[in-house]
Amino acid sequence: MAYEVGFVDNTGSEGVAHCQMLLKIKTFAEANGWTTLRYLNPAPVSGATGTRELIMKGTGLSGTEEIYIGFRSYQDTGADYYNLSVAGFIGYVAGNTFITQPGYIESGVPAHNQRVDYWLVVNAQCIKFGLKVSAGSYQGAYTGLFFRYGTPSQYPYPLAVIGMLNGVPGTRYSDTAYSTGFKGSPSVCCRIRDVLGQWQTAFSSPWNAGTSNVGNSRDTGGYYPAKKCILYNANNTWGELDGIRFISGFNQLVENTTVIDGKTNVVLRDVTRTGFMDYFLLELN
Repeated sequence: MAYEVGFVDNTGSEGVAHCQMLLKIKTFAEANGWTTLRYLNPAPVSGATGTRELIMKGTGLSGTEEIYIGFRSYQDTGADYYNLSVAGFIGYVAGNTFITQPGYIESGVPAHNQRVDYWLVVNAQCIKFGLKVSAGSYQGAYTGLFFRYGTPSQYPYPLAVIGMLNGVPGTRYSDTAYSTGFKGSPSVCCRIRDVLGQWQTAFSSPWNAGTSNVGNSRDTGGYYPAKKCILYNANNTWGELDGIRFISGFNQLVENTTVIDGKTNVVLRDVTRTGFMDYFLLELN
């Protein structure tokens, strides 16, 4: 796993921060084993035009898998939103549009045209990132495989696509109505591909399992249990996210760091929320 911490702004080659972030994802993922299948970089952003598209292929932790994921920038300068998205597919057809790729699903992530701070993490099976937009609005996203509960033959393509929005609406980062998909259902921005090859919305433990329990929402004697993010519904438990954990927001500061099994994790939060249940850890390695 590789990671990079930095920022993008409107002084780069793309001229706007959210498009610069897309280029950053492309460059960093290519440097860490992912192959770019498509990168569309049209005319400069104007109005609702100038959308960039990125589709990539990975080989997984085994080196033999075929993982298809995507990212887009989309915006409307008149409505003053500048967003990214994460997407997942089951294959790639060069002649197809982004939204007609096989098995397409997508979730938007509010960003900005000016400075965006980022935490970008790439390994062979997934790409995930956290963003800080303007004055303390935090976003999180994940696309790629998760750790399945089962063998590869039982569960061949455990793909997750997790962003902040249902599809790619024109939601500005300053809106307070949206929420991170890491918290799971009823959010429709947490989607996983099940063992039958169907997209499902997923509950996410511990957020959806006993979250009123004090042990889940406070520290314990000054210690903070870091709980794995387990994906499930009423009838299935599919697996857990790679490098995403719940941590209590009690007496917590966003952008704190902690070390788990020798790996640094950064504390991020759900947009601007500061409640006990509004924080998560992004593992950096």
